Amino acid sequence: MVRLNEIRPNEIAVAPPAATDAGLVYIGRIATPWNDRLACPRQGRADGPLCRIEVFEPWVAALDGLSAYARIEVLYWLDASRRDLVHQCPASDGVARGTFSLRSPVRPNPIGTSIAHLVGIDGPIVTVRGLDCLDGTPLLDLKPDRSLFTPVAPPQPGDFE
Repeated sequence: MVRLNEIRPNEIAVAPPAATDAGLVYIGRIATPWNDRLACPRQGRADGPLCRIEVFEPWVAALDGLSAYARIEVLYWLDASRRDLVHQCPASDGVARGTFSLRSPVRPNPIGTSIAHLVGIDGPIVTVRGLDCLDGTPLLDLKPDRSLFTPVAPPQPGDFE
């Protein structure tokens, strides 16, 4: 069962170093049906509920061309997540796994990512299915699903290695 902030047997928390500013800017807010971490899905579903992503100015113009893609990658800041666990026991069975081997929201930098099905774009509002975050989650970025994207820029030497 999903928990809030307790440490389960065999989990290890560390004191994280002081934060330094990476210069991240929230470019929008995500509206979902979930207000409670215990009710929020662990992974988004293609047939999940409609979710609204509001993109803030001056970033609305950056949505131009995104409607050409059936799926988009949504990156967001999991602002309700703890950031100090290096070992986690997601099954509460005492078997610890390294944080980087899991898709848990508990991470040093709690960046969430979902491949969402694009339903539509209306001005600053992007409607999708397939998210797994709380209502009001800050938006970091939107990108075409890389499996659908062909670079527009001319190739460079590293593209062929």
